[in-house]
Amino acid sequence: MNQITATNSIMSHIANRKKLFAFGMLITFSLLMLQAKPSHAYDKAKLFDAFLSIVMIKGYTMDGSMAYGSGVVVSQNKVLTNCHIMRETKEPWVAKGEDTFAISSVQADRYHDLCLVHVDNLPYKPALIGSISQLNKGAPIVSIGHSSANPSPVTAIGKVRAVYPFHEGLVISGTARFSMGASGSGMFDDVGNLIGINTFKSPGRNAYFYALPIEWLKQVEKLPVETKFPIPGKAFWEEAEQDKPYFMQVVQPELNGNWAALQEIALKWTKAEANNAEAWYELGFALEMNKQTVQALDAYRKVLKLNPQHTEAMFRLGLNAAEKGNQSELESLQKQLATLDGDLADQLSKIANCKSEC
Repeated sequence: MNQITATNSIMSHIANRKKLFAFGMLITFSLLMLQAKPSHAYDKAKLFDAFLSIVMIKGYTMDGSMAYGSGVVVSQNKVLTNCHIMRETKEPWVAKGEDTFAISSVQADRYHDLCLVHVDNLPYKPALIGSISQLNKGAPIVSIGHSSANPSPVTAIGKVRAVYPFHEGLVISGTARFSMGASGSGMFDDVGNLIGINTFKSPGRNAYFYALPIEWLKQVEKLPVETKFPIPGKAFWEEAEQDKPYFMQVVQPELNGNWAALQEIALKWTKAEANNAEAWYELGFALEMNKQTVQALDAYRKVLKLNPQHTEAMFRLGLNAAEKGNQSELESLQKQLATLDGDLADQLSKIANCKSEC
C-alpha cells in the first residue's frame, strides 16, 4: 500500500468513525427525548442542534486525576462553561467524542462562575441564545450535559421552578436534574434556545438545581483575556451560609422542615426585596407551616399581585379554599392553574374532590 492510499484509508476510517459517533449521538438524543411528555410539543430538531453544541471540558489536576465538566459553544471558537471546573488544571482542553481542542485563553468572571474559553478551529455550531425573561414559572426546560462524565451528553426534562433576580440577571431554579460532570452544561427552552448554564445544586436527595442566566455572557465578553491556568476564585454560591443570596439561604430550612428558621429568613428577604414574589411565597409557606393561616393567605395574595402567574401560590390558596369549602374561589383558581400548569391543576382537583368525597 503506497503512502497516498494509506493516508486516504486512515482519513476514510476517521470519517466513518465520526459518522458513527454522530449517529450514536442522534440515537442517544432520541432515546432521552422519550422522557418528554407527549402532551407538550418540544421542537426536537432544534433541541438536537442544541444537543450538538454541548462539549466536555477536561484537564489533569496537580495530583494527576482528571477534572471534567461541560460547556456550550456560544459563538465561533468560544465555549461558555463554569470557572470552577478549571481551578486545579494548568492545561484544560475541549473534547467532543474523540476530538480534542486546546484552550488558548479565557475570559473569567470568577464570582459569577462563568468562563468563556477560546479554542482555535472549533468546528461546532453555536447554540441559539435565548432568555429566561421570555419564560413563565412552570415553563418546560431541557438540560443537556455530560452528567457523571458520560461521553455522550445526557438530556433531562423539567420545568422552571423559580427565577431569582440577582446582579442584573435571573438565576434559574429548575426541576431538570443534573449531576457531577454537568457543571457548565446548557439549560434550554423547549425550542432549543440557551437560557442558562447549569452550575450548582443544593445538598440532599431532594436537591434544587440552579442555572446562571445566559444574559451574564455579555458581561463576561467585556472582561480581559487571560492565558494562565488554573482559574482560582470563589463563586457567590460557595459563600458562607449567611453571606449567600436569600434564595439560597431558604433552601435547607425548607428541605429540613425547619419552619421557624424559614420564616425568619423569608421575613428578612421580604424586607430586603419587597417586590420579590418568591420571597413572599417562602414567607407564606413558612407562616402556613407554622399554623399562621391568615397571615399566610395574605402573603400568597401578595405573591399573586407581584406575579399573577405564580402557580404555587395559586395552589396553596386553592388548598385553603377546598378546606374552607369556598367553591367559587376554588373553581377560579383551578381555571387559572389549568392554563399554566396542568399537572398542578390536576393535583388540586384530586385533593379537592377527596375532601368532598373521601
